[in-house]
Amino acid sequence: MTMRLLLLLVLAVAAVAETEPRATYIVHMAKSAMPAKYADHGEWYGASLRSVSAAKMLYAYDTVAHGFSARLTAQEASDMAAADGVLAVNPETRYELHTTRTPEFLGLAGSENLFPQSGTAGDVVVGVLDTGVWPESKSYDDAGLAEVPSSWKGTCMAGTAFNSSACNKKLIGARFFSRGYEAAMGPMDPSRESRSPRDDDGHGTHTSSTAAGSAVPGANLFGFASGTARGMAPRARVAVYKVCWLGGCFSSDILAGMDAAVADGCGVLSLSLGGGSSDYARDSVAIGAFSAMEQNVLVSCSAGNAGPGSSTLSNVAPWITTVGAGTLDRDFPAYVVLGDGRNYTGVSLYAGKALPTTPIPIVYAGNASNSTSGNLCMPGTLSPEKVSGKIVLCDRGINARVQKGFVVRDAGGAGMVLANTAANGQELVADAHLLPAAGVGEKEGALIKSYIASDPKPTATIVVAGTQVDVRPSPLVAAFSSRGPNMLTPEILKPDIIAPGVNILAAWTGKEGPTGQAADTRRVSFNIISGTSMSCPHVSGLAALLRSAHPEWSPAAVRSALMTTAYSTYTTGAAGPILDAATDKAATPFDYGAGHVDPTRAVEPGLVYDIGTGEYVEFLCALKYTPNMIAALSRSKSYACAANRTYSVSDLNYPSFAVAYSTANGEAGDSGSTTVTHTRTLTNVGAAGTYKVDASVSMSGVAVDVKPTELEFAAVGEKKSFTVSFTAAKSQPSGTVGFGRLVWSDGGKHSVASPIAVTWT
Repeated sequence: MTMRLLLLLVLAVAAVAETEPRATYIVHMAKSAMPAKYADHGEWYGASLRSVSAAKMLYAYDTVAHGFSARLTAQEASDMAAADGVLAVNPETRYELHTTRTPEFLGLAGSENLFPQSGTAGDVVVGVLDTGVWPESKSYDDAGLAEVPSSWKGTCMAGTAFNSSACNKKLIGARFFSRGYEAAMGPMDPSRESRSPRDDDGHGTHTSSTAAGSAVPGANLFGFASGTARGMAPRARVAVYKVCWLGGCFSSDILAGMDAAVADGCGVLSLSLGGGSSDYARDSVAIGAFSAMEQNVLVSCSAGNAGPGSSTLSNVAPWITTVGAGTLDRDFPAYVVLGDGRNYTGVSLYAGKALPTTPIPIVYAGNASNSTSGNLCMPGTLSPEKVSGKIVLCDRGINARVQKGFVVRDAGGAGMVLANTAANGQELVADAHLLPAAGVGEKEGALIKSYIASDPKPTATIVVAGTQVDVRPSPLVAAFSSRGPNMLTPEILKPDIIAPGVNILAAWTGKEGPTGQAADTRRVSFNIISGTSMSCPHVSGLAALLRSAHPEWSPAAVRSALMTTAYSTYTTGAAGPILDAATDKAATPFDYGAGHVDPTRAVEPGLVYDIGTGEYVEFLCALKYTPNMIAALSRSKSYACAANRTYSVSDLNYPSFAVAYSTANGEAGDSGSTTVTHTRTLTNVGAAGTYKVDASVSMSGVAVDVKPTELEFAAVGEKKSFTVSFTAAKSQPSGTVGFGRLVWSDGGKHSVASPIAVTWT
C-alpha cells in the first residue's frame, strides 16, 4: 500500500511538472567540480539535469562556456541553481538583428600592400553569427586563394537545400543552430525557412560578404551603386553560423554558435544582433565574448538601431568591440518637384517606370484615411477613393518604410513621398520601392505638407536621379545608431567606434526580394540596406586585416588601434566636428565613441592600450561580482578578488575615458571639488620615440591633469603607465555632460587619441 501511494505521489508530481510552463535556461557549471565518477563533462551535465528534470538537453557547451541548456520549469531552474557544481542558471534571452563604395571611402582602395595576403601566417577566419549564407553568391568565389589553413577544425553542415560541397576555400565553414529557437517557438515551417545554413533572409549573406567577401566587378542594385563590391578583408576566410531565424535569435543557439566558432578556429567573430543591455553575467553574448577574448578571438558587435535616443546601446561589455553607424559619401538622390516649382531633394532606389514629368495630384495620408494612424500608411488605413492616381505623403515610423509603399500601391496610389519625423531628423535611408517614391528629411517633409495644406489643388512629381558620389559632409552619425551613455557601466564609454552603416551594397539571398516583403517577387544578387548590422561587419573585416598584419596583437590591441586612430572631425572638405544626422549639429563621443574608423592609420597606431584576462577580472571585482558570477563568465574558479585590495572600474586599461560624477545630495553647486583618477598603460608597437600629451575638456569647471606629460619608448613591446586626474570644481545638475580628447603624439606620424566624456548622474 505504501509503495502504491509513493508511486502515485511521484506520478502526481511528474504530472504537475508536465503542466507547468517551461522556458529555456542556460546552466553554467564549474568544470573543475566534476565528481571523479563521471567519465566526461557531458555525462556529468546529463546527470545533473536528470537530477531535477526529465527534460532533454538542448546543447552542451565546452569552449566559450561550460554547461548546458534545457527547457525547465521555474521550480526546476531553482532546484538546478542549488545543485552542486552549478555557478549560474540564466533564463534565455531573445535577440534581434540590427538591421561597394566602402573600401574607397575608408581609403583601402590601392592599399593592399599594407596587409598580408592569404597564405601567410596572418590567414584569418571571420566567423559571422547571423541568418546563414547564400553560397552561390559570387562574393564567396575562392579564385586565387590558398588551401584552407591546416589549423581549421570547422565543417560544412548539410541540410535543407544546402550540401556540404557548398563550402570552398573562401566559405570554409557553415553550421546552423535551431534547437533553442524550435524549443521556444515550435517546429519551423519548412516552406518558409531552411533547416540548414542556407540564408532565407539575406541579412547574413549581406553581413558576411561585407566583412570578407571576394571582389565582384559590376555589382549593383538595379543599376545603383555600380562598381566592384568587395569585403573589408577580401582575402580572409568566412565561416557562417546560422543562429537567427524568422522568430528571432535565441541565446542558447547564439552561445552554441559562439562555442563552435571559437573551437573551429575563427580569429574574429561578428555579431550584428542585440537584446538590450543586461548584466554581463546574465548576457549570453557577453559571456561567450569573454571566453572568446580569453582564447585570443576578437568579438565585434553592433551597437543597436535604437537611436537617436540616449542610453539605447546593446553589447556594452568592455571586452566587446561595440560599433555604431555612419553614412558614406555616396547617395541616391531623388527630387520631389511641387506644382508651384519648388524642388526638394530626397533619396530613392526605385528603378521602374517613372512618373509623368507633368505634376499629378498629391495628398497627405493623414487626410486620406479614417484611421487615427492613417498618416503612417499602415496596412488597410488608406481610402482608395482619396488616393487613387495620386502621390501620397506618408510619415515615417512604426511599420517598415517599404511596406508603406505597398500600402499606397494597393490603395491605387501612383507614388509616395516618405517624410521623416523628429525621430529621424534629416537622415535619409534609400529603399528599393516598388512604386515611384522618395524619402525626404523632416524639414522637407514639413514644407511639402504645408504646401499640400495651403494649395487647393496641390500637385507634384518625383524624379529619381541615380547614384551620386563625393557627397559632403560625410560621414554623419546615423540617426538610428544607438547612443551612450552606457547605463550598465557609466565609467566605460560606448560605443567604441562608428563605421559605414547607411545604404551599404553587399551580397543578397536568392530567396527574398530586396525589400524583404512577401509581395516583392524581384530577385537580386546584391542589395542596399542600412543599420548597425552593416557597420559591425565593416569593423569585423578591418579587425581581420589588422590581425593578418599583426598576428601577435591581442583583441584589445586591435580594438585600441582602431579606436585611437579614428577621426572625430572631418578630414576632407570643410573642417569641423562630425555631425549627427538626427540633429544636423555636432555629434559627441556618446554618438560615435572614439570616432569614425580609419584603417590605413590603424595598421600603424604607434601605441596601444592592451588588456588581458586578468585585468578584465579586476574590472569585474570593481563591480562587486561574486566568485560564482566571475566563474560563470571566465569558465574558471581560479580567478578571485583579493579581500585586501580596492578595485576601481577607472583602472581598466580602456582606450577612452568616461568620468561619472554623482550630483551632491541631488543638488548642484553645493559641494567642494571632486577628483576622479584613471590609470592607463601604453604599449609601444612601433618605432622608438618620445610622446607628449595634450588633454582638455570643453567644459568650464573641470580640470584635466596628466602625469607624466611625456613618455619615452625605446623598443617594441615596452610599456609605460600614466594617470589622468579629472577635477570638478563643484557639483553640477544631474544630466550635465562635457566632452574632450586626450592625445599622445610623437610629433610626426603617430597621434594616439582617446575621447573623454564627463557626466553627472
